[in-house]
Amino acid sequence: MSHPHPELGAPPKLPKGGLRVIPLGGLGEIGRNMTVFEYEGRLLIVDCGVLFPEEEQPGIDLILPDFTIIKDRLDEVEGIVLTHGHEDHIGAVPYLLRLKPDIPLIGSKLTLALIEAKLQEHRIRPYTLEVKEGDRENLGPFDCEFIAVNHSIPDALAVAIRTPAGMAVATGDFKMDQLPMDGRLTDLHAFARLSEEGIDLLLSDSTNAEVPGFVPPEKDISNVLRNVFANAQKRIIVASFASHVHRIQQILDAAHEYGRRVAFVGRSMVRNMGIARDLGYLRVPAGLVVDVKTLDDLPDDEVVLVCTGSQGEPMAALSRMANRDHQIRIVQGDTVILASSLIPGNENAVYRVINGLTRWGANVIHKGNAKVHVSGHASAGELLYFYNICKPKNLMPVHGEWRHLRANAELGAMTGVPKDHIVIAEDGVVVDLVDGKARIVGKVQAGYVYVDGLSVGDVTEVHLKDRRILGDEGIISVFVVVDSSTGKIVSGPNIHARGSGIEDSAFDAVIPKVEQALNKSAQDGVVEPHQLQQLIRRSVGKWVSDTYRRRPMILPVVVEV
Repeated sequence: MSHPHPELGAPPKLPKGGLRVIPLGGLGEIGRNMTVFEYEGRLLIVDCGVLFPEEEQPGIDLILPDFTIIKDRLDEVEGIVLTHGHEDHIGAVPYLLRLKPDIPLIGSKLTLALIEAKLQEHRIRPYTLEVKEGDRENLGPFDCEFIAVNHSIPDALAVAIRTPAGMAVATGDFKMDQLPMDGRLTDLHAFARLSEEGIDLLLSDSTNAEVPGFVPPEKDISNVLRNVFANAQKRIIVASFASHVHRIQQILDAAHEYGRRVAFVGRSMVRNMGIARDLGYLRVPAGLVVDVKTLDDLPDDEVVLVCTGSQGEPMAALSRMANRDHQIRIVQGDTVILASSLIPGNENAVYRVINGLTRWGANVIHKGNAKVHVSGHASAGELLYFYNICKPKNLMPVHGEWRHLRANAELGAMTGVPKDHIVIAEDGVVVDLVDGKARIVGKVQAGYVYVDGLSVGDVTEVHLKDRRILGDEGIISVFVVVDSSTGKIVSGPNIHARGSGIEDSAFDAVIPKVEQALNKSAQDGVVEPHQLQQLIRRSVGKWVSDTYRRRPMILPVVVEV
C-alpha cells in the first residue's frame, strides 16, 4: 500500500494520456468532500462539501475546501458532479460559484433542488444538468455514467468516469440496504457490468470500514419509533439532519398512526422538507403538518416537533431548547429523540445537549439507549461484497478519517486488490493513473478555509490559537503613556485582567517590574513603541507564569506624547 509522506513536493506535469486525481477534502476527516479529476488539461469536480467546526475552532461557522489549486483554472472546469444532497457534499458549492457562477452543476433531481435553494440565498442562479441512474453524459473528455446507490438521503448516485486513461468510479456515500424505504437499491448489476468492462480506479466510501457485518435496514427503526410514540405522554421532539428524508418519513408515519400533528422547526428543516414534499420524495398525509405557531392550540400529547441540532450545534434549535434560549420550552414529561449518529468530534457537544434536556425533565432517546438510527454508510461486510463484485485494478479509499481509510484499504487487500495498487492518500495528495497503475506523485495546498460570519478565509490558524488562549486563559491589558523623545513613563502602567481569574489589585506586585524595565530601556535609548510593547509583554508574561502558572493573552498598549 502506498501512502503519503510529509516530504512530498509539488507534483510533476501530468503525463500525456494520464488521469490525475486531487482530493481537496474528505480524506483524513468526515466531511468537506471534494475531488478534482484532470485529463488533458480539463477538470471535473466531484462533490464540493463543508466540514462542521469542532470545539477547538471557536467562532467558526463552516470549514471549506481550499480552492487555491483550481482558482486560476476555473475556465477549464467542465462541471461539478454532486453525488447527493448532504451538506458535506454540496455545502461549499456557493463559495466556489462565487468565483465563477456559470460552472455547470450535475446531479439528481433532489440534489439539484437542495443546492438551488441554497444558492438562492447566495443570489446565485446556477446552470444545472439533471441526471438519473443509467444516464451517460459527456463532460468534455470525461464520459460520465451515473449509478443508483442507496444512502440516508434519496437520489444518491455514484459516477463512473471514463477517459482514455481508464475508468475511475467514485461511489459517493453508499450502503446496501436490501429493504430501502423508497425501494431504490444500490445497483450491483451496474457495478458488475462496469467490472466486466474494467474499473481501473475505485474511490470508495470508507466511513464504516471499521464496523463489522452489514448495516441494518432503515425500516428497522419504524418499530422502535412506534414504541416511543405509543408511550410518550406529552410532546415528542425529534432532532435529525435537515436532509434525512427517509428518517423524517418514518416520523411522519408514526405521528399519523398515533394521531399527532407535526411541525418543522428551523429554516433548513422547513426548506428541505418542503422541497422533498413538492418533488414527491416525502409523503405527507393531508392535515398532518402544521405551522409551529398553531401548536399552542393543540394538547401536548398531539404534538410532534421536528428540528435540527442532532450534533449539538450551538445555534441549532435543539441546543437552544436545552439552554432555555428558544421559544419552545422543554417541560417535564417531554420526549426528545436524537435520530442520528454521532459525527466524530461532536460527542461532547451532543452529551452536553442531552444533559441540558434531561435537566428540564425530558426523556431523551438516542442511539446509546435505543435503536433510533442506522448508518448511511456500508459496513465491512458490505464493502467486501462490493469489492468482490467490482474487482478494481486500483483502490483509493476516500471519505473517512485515517483509521477508516486504513481499514478500507485492508478490506480491499483481503478481496485480492494487490497492495501496491492500493493508494492511501490524504487531502492535497496527488494521485496519477498512468498505464493502469495509480501512484502518489506529489502534494498540493489543501488546508482548511474558515467561514466566520461573512468572512471567508480571513480567519487563520493563528487567529484560532488566539481565540483558544482567550477562551482558556483570558486577557491582560497593560496601558502605558511614554514620552516620544525619551521613552520615559508619563503615565501608568495601568493593568487590567478579564477572564484570567486574577484580580486587578494583584498586579501591584508586577507594576514596579514593568516600570524598572521601561526605565532601563529609556536609558538605553529605546523609544520605538513596538519594542516597548514586547518588553512589557515579556515582563508581565514572566510574572504571571511564575506566580500563577498561566499563559493569558497579554495586550500591551503604548501611547506616545
